[in-house]
Parts: sequence; structure tokens; C-alpha cells
Amino acid sequence: MSLLFKGQDVLIAGAGVTGISIAKALTTRGAHVVIVDENPDLNIDFELLKPDAVEIEKYSKIVVSPGWNESHPFIVKAVAAGLEIWNEIDIAWSIAKEIAPSQKWLALTGTNGKTTTVEMTAAIFQRAGFKATACGNVGDTVIDAVTHKDSFDYLILELSSFQLHWMRKPSFVGVAILNIAHDHLDWHGSFENYCAAKLSILDRADIAILNADDAHVVLKSSSWRGEKVFFSLDTPAPGELGVVENLLIDRAFVADPQEASMIAEITDIQPTLPHSISNALAAAGLAKSVGISNEEIRSALIDFHPGRHRIETVLTADGITWVDDSKATNPHAAKASLMSHLSVIWIAGGLAKGADMNSLIERTHGRIKAAILIGKDRALIEAAFIKFAPEIPIVKIDSDVTKGDISNDLMEKVVTAAKSFAADGDTVLMAPACASMDQFISYADRGDRFSAAVKKLVAHEG
Repeated sequence: MSLLFKGQDVLIAGAGVTGISIAKALTTRGAHVVIVDENPDLNIDFELLKPDAVEIEKYSKIVVSPGWNESHPFIVKAVAAGLEIWNEIDIAWSIAKEIAPSQKWLALTGTNGKTTTVEMTAAIFQRAGFKATACGNVGDTVIDAVTHKDSFDYLILELSSFQLHWMRKPSFVGVAILNIAHDHLDWHGSFENYCAAKLSILDRADIAILNADDAHVVLKSSSWRGEKVFFSLDTPAPGELGVVENLLIDRAFVADPQEASMIAEITDIQPTLPHSISNALAAAGLAKSVGISNEEIRSALIDFHPGRHRIETVLTADGITWVDDSKATNPHAAKASLMSHLSVIWIAGGLAKGADMNSLIERTHGRIKAAILIGKDRALIEAAFIKFAPEIPIVKIDSDVTKGDISNDLMEKVVTAAKSFAADGDTVLMAPACASMDQFISYADRGDRFSAAVKKLVAHEG
């Protein structure tokens, strides 16, 4: 039994998946927990209070779930009361030191591509014979991975800026930063604060795999004095990973940096798109940092396929390709999708999270044939079109159906509108550049509804 939490009174901010995992782990280890949530009617197996009902001076610690901002009045009150602030990753690390002291952690962050790259990295480690799993902002919570009945050799953590903001305790044998673009500015308050959260991952590691093609990553990491291995889509210099013709090349983890070794061929990576190749280089860098061979990396990359709603082809009919990239929840991700196709009927909109849409439209409007806009912040996208490409037709779709309703009226209207513009050679691309929670349960729900509408209204015609 852990002495770290035994007998302690702990507040947990948030009754979501993370909060429940924390509560279970701490209760098992002898703590008394109270979960704080704005919704007092949730059906959970733990004591639940609204923030204004908590006598905060009774508690020694508060564990903050990722979505809770430091400006939330309850968090401000907890800080003023002198409570020790932890997050789920900190709790998991403390438990791991007790029950799995030989377990090693690697971590990855970035604005886009995190989930795919973390899953790709875990697949490589598994191919190399290690017991490894992807966790954190993907799959299981880190606590659940740590306390799994079968102990893992490696945890590969996907960490969001929210998790990094609160994290203080873990150490990683290696980390990677894929990219940094404007996102979650509504939560962090500024791009500088968002960057600081992302870059804080470096404080917990000795070696970092960093994207040399991303100016923010290069600039913001310049003062860090740990071992840096850069990767890019260009020819690698000594000490780097990169691309030469159709090969992924290592000049970082070789005996002689003047030499090079082949990791894989570009065609081993599906889909064979620039950001997919960049993700593969990051995953390979993390794998090679612990000694995994090129052969094992290549074998895993050949068999790896990204999860659903990530540039997923739903249907091809009459020369028109229907693509679900609902995971593209910010402009940076949407740009990668749009630039992967030549003539696009673009479905976009939702919650912009404070992001600016001007640079996205300025960069990609030459690929866009028409735009179908939905959601709360669609006016931001419309305004960018008016500024940079007023000639592109825009259709705004509304529906009275509420979030979670069984009716798929909204997405069926979207697909019907897209059909009116699409012709042989076009791609109908849902890459919304926005979060989904204004109209959908999740990005997966949004993607599933798009897919269902396409199959209902288009498939039978093909």
C-alpha cells in the first residue's frame, strides 16, 4: 500500500474519464477523495460536490483534470488556500515508481499528428519485442496503463498542452515535439503561453526528437541544452534524420555521423503524405534513441495504418473521393489535409478555440472549389474567404437537431450540398479546422455521422 496517499484527503477537479481513473487509483491506495464538478447529477461511485460546496481548507492536495484552466475560480481558490497541485500524470508517475520501478516512459507532443505518431511509436516498440502501449491523451489514461495487470516495459505518452501545463514530476527517457501552431488559445490565453506548455516537455528529458521543418519548434527549443536530434523532409545533416530521394535516412544514431543508414522507404508509409512521413521520422527517432533497429522500425511502419477519422477515405464513386479527416480540429491540421488534394469541396466549422482562420484560407484557397460551413464559429472562416477568396462559393448549413440526437439531418444536408458541387476528380473533404463539441459529442461522432451520410446518400449511386 502506498504511503504517499494513505490517509490523505484529496480533491479531484473533474468527473470525466481522467478524474474517475484518478479517484479509483487513490482510493485503492488509502486516500479519501472528493470529486468536484459543475454537474452535481452525474452517476459516479465517489463523493461528488459542486465547487461552491467544497470546504477547501479540509484538503491537502488537488488533482486537476486536463480541461480545468488555472483561471477557474475554484482552482484560484485552491491555489490561494495553499493546496498542493498535481495532475494525473504526476499521480501515475508516483505510483509507477512504487509498483513498476523499471518501467520507462517516452512522451510526445505537438499541435497535430500526436495520436498517429504515438500509436506508430508503440507499434514499433511492440515489433521490437517490448511490452509497450500508447496512453495519455490517447487510449488508456496513464494511471490505467501503470496499474495494468500486465506491467509494461515502456509507456509511450501522448501529452496535450493542458496536461503539460499542470505536469511537474515525471522524467522521460526521450521526448518528441512534432509541431507548434496556433491552437487552444482560448484556454492558454496567448500563443506564448501555449508554446511554453508544449516546450515544458523538454524539462523532463535528456534527449529530444525535434521537427526542423517547424520554425516555432526550432526557435523555442534553441535555449534548451539537452541532446537534440532534428528530423526533416530534407537531406539530413550529420546528427539528423531526414529524407534522401525515396528513403528515410538516419545520420544521428550511427557510429560515424559522416555515414548514413536507411530506416525505410517512403512508400512503406501509408498514406504517403508529407506529414505522415514526418510523423514516421519522429517515431523512428524515439525508437532509435533506445536502440531499436532499422529493420524492426521498417517492419512496423509497413504494417501500421492510422486510426479512424484521420484522412480516412470513406468512399470513391463517380470519380469523387469522400474523405473523413474529422480529427483535423485546428487550422494547422486542416491545412495539411487541404494541401494533400488538388480540387476540394471543403466541409469546415465548429469551435475555433481562439484560432485565426486567415492564414489557412490565404494558403489553401487555390485548392478549394467550394466550402460547406457548419458550427458556432463558421463566421470566422466565412470572413477569411471574403478577404482572400470571395469568388469561392460558400454554403452555410443549419439544423434544429441537438447534439447526440439520433437524427443525422445536419450531416445529410452537408453531404447533399457537397454533391451539388462535386465532379469527377474532386475530393469532398471534411477537415473542419475546428473542434466538434458545439454540435457533436466528439470528433469521432462527427466523422461517423459524415461517413453514415455519405454511405446513405452517395454509395447507392456508385
